[in-house]
Amino acid sequence: MPILNAIVHRIEKPGDGPARLVAAEATLPPSATLDALLEGLNKAYHGKTKAWGHFPDAEGSTEGAAPGSEPASPLAGELADYLADGRDFVALTRAIAERLTALLDAHLSVSGDLVVLETRFGDGHFLSLALLHHREGFAVDPQLALVPAPQLNLVQMSLAARIDLAQWQAGDSRQYLSWTRDRGGKALAEGFAALLGAVEGVDASGETRTLLRAFSDYVEKEDLPEEASREKTDALIGYASDQASRGEPMTLEELSEVLDEQQPRAFYDHIRNADYGLSPEIPPDRRTLNQFRRFTGRAGGVSISFDSHLLGSSVEYDEASDRLIIKQVPKQLKEQLKAKN
Repeated sequence: MPILNAIVHRIEKPGDGPARLVAAEATLPPSATLDALLEGLNKAYHGKTKAWGHFPDAEGSTEGAAPGSEPASPLAGELADYLADGRDFVALTRAIAERLTALLDAHLSVSGDLVVLETRFGDGHFLSLALLHHREGFAVDPQLALVPAPQLNLVQMSLAARIDLAQWQAGDSRQYLSWTRDRGGKALAEGFAALLGAVEGVDASGETRTLLRAFSDYVEKEDLPEEASREKTDALIGYASDQASRGEPMTLEELSEVLDEQQPRAFYDHIRNADYGLSPEIPPDRRTLNQFRRFTGRAGGVSISFDSHLLGSSVEYDEASDRLIIKQVPKQLKEQLKAKN
């Protein structure tokens, strides 16, 4: 992923004193170290719990505002100015760092380095920013003595965001902006979203759960054999995990093709016909995906299949008596049982 621009601004928070910005005056030169940092940042960021959304328009609406209209978000205005060559990268990032300094002064008691990168990969054009803190490390000096060496802690980044500038400029997406959800403090997380001027456009966790429910319904409707059901589950989780690793959303049409090459629109048509209200593109939520698995079994003319998250709620297993208790019998099965009586 070629780096177009990179810069680091330092925010110092000495003890109980006010936060102070030490702004860089120039961008960083290209280097192998910078490339390695980008790779590490991307890997760490993709593993974080994130919110997805967009900039509001000038009236504060939840509709995305592309360059060309006066944006309600200061960051959106600065980005539009930058992309129109109205300001340089140093000025753009310094404005971000100044607002972040005020946020840290109110909510954090540690210093940090703000890393901002502009990158391009294929048709993608991104601006990424991350506040990194230091951790104690070690190094060996020329005299072969062990010396302390503070290191940037990529894993524990407290605040980070990524903007897909190409999607923003195209104006046809509500998911071009993502940012980390800091579980350490609600006020800090809300302050960071406000700093970005971000409006949440999609609930990644909720959408992922709905997608998995739609998949479970699809498998039951098709009455697939145990092996086929397991294969499709593995295909779905594999595709979603790959997209999450790349920081890319799942697309319903592409997922449908992955699930069934012979009938590539079968799952997609199932979703649309049942009207689950899913977005065409869904940011995969790792935590939700990790909790999803199907329990299946067939013996003596009885075939049972259910999602793992139902165990303990709609389905209970009594190990002592070796009984499976289903609390919510499917409507179609219930009608068949009633008709039999």
